[in-house]
Amino acid sequence: MVLAILVFLTTLIFVIWQPKGLQIGTTAVIGAFVALLVGVVNFGDVLSVISIVWDATLAFIGIIILSMVLDAIGFFEWSAIKMAKLSGGSGNKMFVYILLLGAVVSAFFANDGAALILTPILLAKMKYLKMKPLAIFAFLMAGGFIGDSASNPLVISNLTNIVTVGYFDIGFIEYAKNMFLPNLLAIFASIVVLWVYFRKDIPLVVDVSTLPKPESVIKNKTMFTISWFFLALLMVGYFIGDYYHLPISLFALGGALLFLIIANYYKAVKPLMIIKTAPWQVVWFSIGLYVVVYGLKNGGFTDIIASWIMELNTQGTTIAIIGTGFLSAVISSIMNNMPTIMIMDIAIDKVGYIGHEALVYANILGSNLGPKMTPIGSLATLLWLHVLAQKGVKIGWGEYMKVGLVVTPIVLLVALLGLI
Repeated sequence: MVLAILVFLTTLIFVIWQPKGLQIGTTAVIGAFVALLVGVVNFGDVLSVISIVWDATLAFIGIIILSMVLDAIGFFEWSAIKMAKLSGGSGNKMFVYILLLGAVVSAFFANDGAALILTPILLAKMKYLKMKPLAIFAFLMAGGFIGDSASNPLVISNLTNIVTVGYFDIGFIEYAKNMFLPNLLAIFASIVVLWVYFRKDIPLVVDVSTLPKPESVIKNKTMFTISWFFLALLMVGYFIGDYYHLPISLFALGGALLFLIIANYYKAVKPLMIIKTAPWQVVWFSIGLYVVVYGLKNGGFTDIIASWIMELNTQGTTIAIIGTGFLSAVISSIMNNMPTIMIMDIAIDKVGYIGHEALVYANILGSNLGPKMTPIGSLATLLWLHVLAQKGVKIGWGEYMKVGLVVTPIVLLVALLGLI
């Protein structure tokens, strides 16, 4: 176990540090090779990991490609300006509407999609509106938070959701039904708590008249119109796939590639550029890091976690749900939610899925919300910080955690109550 923990911690440090020229996927794969060389995992474990994460990883790539095409035609910029205009110049309304937009984008295009695509658009528009630095910080932090806190409603909303659903063979409709109320409460709590926290920094009035008309940012009107129908059909596809027990990546990645072909036909995008710039490193990151995590499982770490969950179970359903959610949240905030979701899934499986279904959803809520306590908690947050740094906005760990440690536990508790 000690050796497995050392390999994992070293890999995680390099993933977070990202030395010049070494990307997260490459780092994770190197960590996996080291785990193989020192014997904490074997080739059979690698195959087991691939069988667990292949569908989730391919689905995630599909969601990002779809998001990139929509971004290229001005879909998200149109949405951001539309939301800002709807506020009527009220800073408080704009704050709430931007959070609602973030929640919708996260639900349908995953939290990482929200971090990669919506963040630079919001930053550009806030600078255009000449907001003060404290107001920009408030909107950015709130937007970054909602990306994860609202990534629970659908299987496609977060990579952690897809991995867990695949592991426990949970249907698309079954998942959405069980997560509807917890996600609704998470969004409501996020808006209220974030507004209370940042209320002094939110401007009372914002001059939205300087913003361009939403229609003016649409780069291809034909594709913009088609996109609404296509997204509706894609959702129908997910339900059909659920009925016939088909892999979710068949529709997420297949749909994205079809949408890319249609966009190319109408000369809205350059397909090779989209494919080239898609986050393929996430594929290697998922497989590599999960192989490293499997070493923790072989070392007995998941047995320890399972014993803690069994102890929580003896205290009753309410304590078990809240305890599992916060256990997942704390581990995620320390060692990232990607490895945490697998460790916790395996541990819950050891306890027994039948009769403990609520613990699986508590784990997802903890893994999706808990990472907001620290900057290293989720891939989405790391991407979000990277995007901001590229735009010249640097948010320190202290600044980030001052918000995350206050807001996250409250929102997580409210969301977990939705499961009870």
